[in-house]
Amino acid sequence: MIWTAFLWLSYKKIEEMRLHREQKMKAILKILIGAAWIDGVVQPQERQYLRHIAQEFKLAEDPEIKPLLSELRPIQPTECYELLEDYLGDNHSSEDYLELLEKISGLIYSDGYVDVREAKLIEKVQNFDPAVQSKKTIFNKLLRKIQKLYRQAVEQHV
Repeated sequence: MIWTAFLWLSYKKIEEMRLHREQKMKAILKILIGAAWIDGVVQPQERQYLRHIAQEFKLAEDPEIKPLLSELRPIQPTECYELLEDYLGDNHSSEDYLELLEKISGLIYSDGYVDVREAKLIEKVQNFDPAVQSKKTIFNKLLRKIQKLYRQAVEQHV
């Protein structure tokens, strides 16, 4: 009886970890797709990189991701930045930050040309470095939350 309960709890924990990892990979892939659109055009090399990452993450056929990969709807820069802030918000690990920085850098440098808007995106990601984050004050975090709430309120009234 105890062994069965232990196995069930272990299974539940493993399933929770799997779901968390899948949500994390989806968030990264959405940010990458947004980053590919940041200059207004998805280059062939960027498209290839995105498809490779989608395959690596086993998300190429995911119903949320597939339409984004098909490029039927461009992702606006504001949406890309919102996805970035949601992913790296207030509590992120160094591993989360480094993984995203590595993937975005790979995407941006894949076509051999770095647009000014892409460079600004990399700079924004670098601002989420936990080493830099630890130096920020509570006031800055509060201000960011207020800005996010304000954006949401404005979008609801538009």
